[in-house]
Amino acid sequence: MSFDTICFDCDSTLSKIEGIDELATRVGLGAAMAKLTDAAMNGEVPLEAVYGQRLSLIRPDADSIQWLAERYIVEVVADAAEVFGQLAALGKRVHIISGGLRPAILPLARQLGVPDERVHAVDIYFHDDGSYRDYQQDSPLARNGGKAEVCTQLLTGPSALVMVGDGKTDMEAKQAGAFTIGFGGVVERAVVRELADVYIAGPSLAAILPYVL
Repeated sequence: MSFDTICFDCDSTLSKIEGIDELATRVGLGAAMAKLTDAAMNGEVPLEAVYGQRLSLIRPDADSIQWLAERYIVEVVADAAEVFGQLAALGKRVHIISGGLRPAILPLARQLGVPDERVHAVDIYFHDDGSYRDYQQDSPLARNGGKAEVCTQLLTGPSALVMVGDGKTDMEAKQAGAFTIGFGGVVERAVVRELADVYIAGPSLAAILPYVL
């Protein structure tokens, strides 16, 4: 089956890091945050139960978001640029749908050729001095089921959509009628292997191409 719209998660899918965990490590809270993130990605707790809690503890400022943006690019997964180049050449509509922080993801998206309007993520707000103020609390991507909501908005007409990601929240795109590809090249999650229509265990993103083209 060939898909018109191809959507990717970011953390542990396009980049080998979990952004919120990187920010936490930077302020000495790494171990505690990693447990919360893993619990949410494995479906053990609702995403909304940990999203605001993590940010209120870390309180990332504007400088740390810029730092994270650079980390995303340095840690890009194998063959991501080639995959995105091939999809663009074939005229596919490529989106990034992430529960991560949008300003940190945008530079990686631009490097991969994804226009800003096709990056769906959670905004973050700062005070005038660059200190943390708040995040986009009404974003569907800060709660469970949000990726299905975004996919539903993108599924207009008879087009077919695929969602590629490493977490249980990515597999929720099936609720919108999406075909799901579990990517285990960075993190292996048993629940994702179980729920995905196709599961990729290797480290290269290029392994998805036979399934989406």
